[in-house]
Amino acid sequence: MVDKEETFGGTEEAPASAVEIAETKTEEQARKVPDTIPLLPVRDVVVYPFMILPLFVGREKSVRAVDESLSRDRLILLVAQRDAEKEDPGVDEIHSVGTVAMIMRMLKMPDGRVKVLVQGLTRARVLGIERRDPYFEARIAEIHEAEGVTSAIEVEALIRSVKELVSKSVTLGKQIAPDVVVIVSNLDHPGRLADLVASHLDLKIEQAQEVLDLFDPIQRLKKIGELLSKEIEVLEVQQRIQSQAREEMDKTHREYYLREQMKAIQKELGETDDRGQELQELEQKIKKAKMPDGVEAEAKAQLGRLNRMHPDAAEASVIRTYLDWLIELPWSRQTKDKLSIKQASKILDEDHYNLEKVKERILEYLAVRKLKKKMKGPILCFVGPPGVGKTSLGRSIARAMGRKFIRISLGGVRDEAEIRGHRRTYIGALPGRIIQGIKQAGSNNPVFMIDEVDKVGTDFRGDPSSALLEVLDPEQNFSFSDHYLGVPFDLSNVMFICTANLADPIISALRDRLEIIDISGYTEEEKLHIAKRYLIPRQYREHGIDGKRLLITDEAILKMIDEYTREAGLRNLEREIARVCRKVAREVAEGKRGQTRATATVLQRYLGAPKFLPDPEQATDEVGVATGLAWTQTGGDIIYIECSILRGKGNLSLTGHLGEVMKESAQAALSYARSRAADLGIKDDVFTKCDIHIHVPAGAIPKDGPSAGITMATALLSALTKVPVKRDVAMTGEVTLRGKVLPVGGVKEKVLAARRMGIHTVLIPARNDKDVKELPANVKRGMEFILVDHMDRVLEGALATQARAKRRLQVAISAKRATASQRQLSLAGTARGRRYRV
Repeated sequence: MVDKEETFGGTEEAPASAVEIAETKTEEQARKVPDTIPLLPVRDVVVYPFMILPLFVGREKSVRAVDESLSRDRLILLVAQRDAEKEDPGVDEIHSVGTVAMIMRMLKMPDGRVKVLVQGLTRARVLGIERRDPYFEARIAEIHEAEGVTSAIEVEALIRSVKELVSKSVTLGKQIAPDVVVIVSNLDHPGRLADLVASHLDLKIEQAQEVLDLFDPIQRLKKIGELLSKEIEVLEVQQRIQSQAREEMDKTHREYYLREQMKAIQKELGETDDRGQELQELEQKIKKAKMPDGVEAEAKAQLGRLNRMHPDAAEASVIRTYLDWLIELPWSRQTKDKLSIKQASKILDEDHYNLEKVKERILEYLAVRKLKKKMKGPILCFVGPPGVGKTSLGRSIARAMGRKFIRISLGGVRDEAEIRGHRRTYIGALPGRIIQGIKQAGSNNPVFMIDEVDKVGTDFRGDPSSALLEVLDPEQNFSFSDHYLGVPFDLSNVMFICTANLADPIISALRDRLEIIDISGYTEEEKLHIAKRYLIPRQYREHGIDGKRLLITDEAILKMIDEYTREAGLRNLEREIARVCRKVAREVAEGKRGQTRATATVLQRYLGAPKFLPDPEQATDEVGVATGLAWTQTGGDIIYIECSILRGKGNLSLTGHLGEVMKESAQAALSYARSRAADLGIKDDVFTKCDIHIHVPAGAIPKDGPSAGITMATALLSALTKVPVKRDVAMTGEVTLRGKVLPVGGVKEKVLAARRMGIHTVLIPARNDKDVKELPANVKRGMEFILVDHMDRVLEGALATQARAKRRLQVAISAKRATASQRQLSLAGTARGRRYRV
């Protein structure tokens, strides 16, 4: 196998023996070419007559052919392969015309391969293959050329043209040895001249073989002239490109040289170049910023543009501002995390009361961060009603971890550029609020709070929620691309905390990337502790008073909670405390001495009449009035559902600004009542001769949802059976046509609403048993939870016991229960009728 050309030990080169090309054949070369001769397929090269070159032989057949040639007369036929990649070519895969060559020298390698130095003698055509193993042996016919041909005028002109083309190509940079150029200028034989020039052109194998296949010297020389003309065209284009590049480089060097001279002259004269000094300062700042390689390359490119630009150009200020942003961003600056679990727990307990789930999650992150130095920051989302401390909790987390704290609010944001930034083509363009916050923090690992993610809007300017997907995705935010910067920034070290009042408005794709932690409202006991520990001391400081001037008793705080504020959070409670502090501060400013005690009895003097009083319906048990529990954006609340039976034609009226779901729940409750009329002792003609009116007070407030189903059914059945409903029982749950009670959400908020209203017995769907178990101990304390899975159990727990009608109702329910006990309940583990007494 012949792999490629190589120097033969560094001793013989083709140009060194090129003089022999112009001379007559030596006696050894002139020996008669036999009819059969060993054949050596070669690739990557075509050998011409009178050409000397080294070959590297590696294939076994090729080595055998070389050995056989040396054992005979040292002659061998060199034929080019059609496919240079073919390792073992067949007869049809080699060309039919080759060159008979003489092996001048051979060197064997330790691994069995050989290097040979060969010299081409004459062209030959392959007539057939006499032997295939262990080497190729071909039957050939030598192709003779007429020697000493007298050159005609046309031939002379052709020879001169080729010689001029060779000289011109050398002038244009073609690499041809000087002694070869001398030989070319002295050769007058057209065939040998064509072969010599072809051997020094960078021809492809197909082109070189095409020249070898031309037996007529004149035609061969014409072909070489065409190839040389194309080569010269390529060389001229190449020289023009190099000349242009060289001129550009010379211009740059010249400008640099002149600029350095100008600096030296100004230095000698004592003059200063403010612009040059500014550019030098920018360059130093870029180096000190420790940017990533790609960002630093972009910054230097923009600095170069600024350097070449006129100072008064409009774009100069844009580039200057852009460079300032790149320099001031904390590419490699970050704060060191405080990884002490005990210290962090202490700080969180100091700043916030309860909220154990949130505190536990932060401590878990610190524990993992302590064990693993490099980890992605968590992306938390606190969901809860206003005033429960979501934002202040973010500040506490930053203080506990020793990080910077940044907060932005996205409420009402509709422009995607608020997140991703504006492109620099716009006037007054700036980066998005994420990058602005990172710059403001001064470190690349702050605690970044994004408030009100559930209130982001969408219009023709884009969808900011979708833009947040890249920011809040740990798999993508390591290379966040702001439109203004145009280079990636790593946000993976940032701890993002989002807040929302509701999780439903957040788009599903974004919600999937968030670790949602629900923060419900507080109980009276929790509010009392928070007010004493945080709210009152803060209002003392803000109003310039202290405990020596004002003392607010626990009873007064509880009265504020019950009668002046009914909320899940603490904002209104803090406002009421501030009102008391303002009035006391005025008294102190007017000269009053001593301590003022704000007790429950004197609280009305400071705050006025109570804002919330017990409703009249809560005073006694009434027929057709049931207490339900509802979930709102500000926490839980109670609703009273009233039902009246009137003479009419069997119509059902629903009032109170009800939504479609609540209307359907009322229809389902009516259908259930009609299906159980016989069991409950209800006359059939009631549904045809009477109208039923169901009303939910506070008609200006829209109401909707399925959880009022059992409340509506209870109020309806109470009105139909004339059995009162217990005033101290609240309930929630969805009802089906068969009377089954389905689970609902917002259990904690609803239970807190019942506590605020002084109701301590709550009917909960049996499948919400898990939610009841997860309630904090202080929420369950003093509460009775009755788990129900059917309307029969709801009626047992909700209707008053004094009425004779209820005994009749209980008989009907007991009979139905005896029948139902024969069936297998589908709900495994349901504690039917189970009561929790805490």
